[in-house]
Amino acid sequence: MTIEVEVLDLGINNLASLRRGLSDAGARSLRVIASSNESRGADLMVLPGVGAFGAAVDELDKRGLTETIKHHVASGGYLFGVCLGMQLLATASEESPTALGLNFVHGQVRRLTANAGARVPNMGWGNSLIVTESADFPTLSHPLDYYFVHSFAVVPDTDSDILATSAFGEQTFVSAVMHGNVLGVQFHPEKSSRPGARLLSDVLMWANG
Repeated sequence: MTIEVEVLDLGINNLASLRRGLSDAGARSLRVIASSNESRGADLMVLPGVGAFGAAVDELDKRGLTETIKHHVASGGYLFGVCLGMQLLATASEESPTALGLNFVHGQVRRLTANAGARVPNMGWGNSLIVTESADFPTLSHPLDYYFVHSFAVVPDTDSDILATSAFGEQTFVSAVMHGNVLGVQFHPEKSSRPGARLLSDVLMWANG
């Protein structure tokens, strides 16, 4: 498929596996950009990230990417947040109370609570069960396992923004959100073997219209 993809580099994550996963899924024009002046426009922007919410917000602002992302979405472009990138789609995080997220998905990022059979951070394989049916992401309709590494999760204000949830011991957390042309997943599809590869294909098809 012919689709322009820009992966945002915040300098706080290794992008090699994500780039490879997107290329294997069918992205034919893929560039990594580290600042707003490197953006040439794309059908899909991918916002990955690991680490602290506040540090990532600072990098977005410092690199001029906050406004680039907001302009991209307002212009009808598709945005895909991965792991910390999904959390950055929210309004704010209790991890960094003074930092403001992108606010595409109204809600807070809350720390996971350890419970029977579940420790924080949540590391390893877990399922993701679809809550809101979406023909755009058929892979999420199946009880497949994905790879997670996180201590915080998005709690949307509106249930309609919840695409999927996952088990965390005796509790659940939101593992995928969607609001219009903005999508986020808490897990790492690029590290999730065949299910992750299938989901990346779904994402590219979604962004291809």
